[in-house]
Amino acid sequence: MKEVAGRVAAITGAGSGFGREFARIAARERMKLVLADVQQETLDVSVAEALESGVEALGIQTDVSKPDDVQRFADRAIAKFGAVHLLFNNAGVAGAGGYVWETNQQDWQWILGVNLMGVVNGIRSFIPAMLKQDCECHVVNTASAAGLVSTPLTSVYNASKHAVVTVSETLFHDLRLANAKVGVSVLCPAFVPTNISNSERNRPPELTRREALTKSQIAARERSEKAVSSGRLTAADVARMTFDAVRENRFYVITHSKMLASVELRLQDILAGRNPSDPYTFKPEVAAKLR
Repeated sequence: MKEVAGRVAAITGAGSGFGREFARIAARERMKLVLADVQQETLDVSVAEALESGVEALGIQTDVSKPDDVQRFADRAIAKFGAVHLLFNNAGVAGAGGYVWETNQQDWQWILGVNLMGVVNGIRSFIPAMLKQDCECHVVNTASAAGLVSTPLTSVYNASKHAVVTVSETLFHDLRLANAKVGVSVLCPAFVPTNISNSERNRPPELTRREALTKSQIAARERSEKAVSSGRLTAADVARMTFDAVRENRFYVITHSKMLASVELRLQDILAGRNPSDPYTFKPEVAAKLR
């Protein structure tokens, strides 16, 4: 999808992080914007910024874990602009780290609901309309480096992002079989300074964790917050890389090339039939907190 000016972009999670940066680039490219976020206040800021830049923009508060919300988002986008050409299934949350057996049902329901079903709901609501448009379109699904390797103490998040990667790969194959004019990219960033470490602010009350955090969960949270805050690439950098991939019709968007060594190590483990290697350097100080 080389030309985006005058086209319509729909972006979930547009109130902050990657989503807001996607919206900023799309506005600079003179696209029309339909923005969604679960948090009305931050969504309003993104919409106001787009309007001030001189482009048409519509904001729709949306909980991507709810199919009806996402369908309403799609319906209003098409009703407003007549089409959607570039879809960012971007909304995501992080949390519920720690040992696998210490996560609870609410942890799994919340994170899979947003990270995985948010993408699935976006695909189901927008792809049929894109196929009817019969013109060049593109879908970007935000996964993570956690969708390519399996780091300790992040089981729920890992599972959600691995699922997004395989759903995206399958979507790529399915669209090819259907001879569709719809490209697909899967975004797999490592640690980038965004508000994702503060995802609990948007956790639904009915899915709130009531148990006290365990030692492993505290250690996982501290490690995640430190890694995210120390990331060198910005959300704006990642957004630029993603738009480059859309123009090049490139599927994998790997923003941190150093992580490819860990991806290769995992594949070597599989091919050799050996036990999984630690994808990152073992840190004794982290292990000490878990005892």
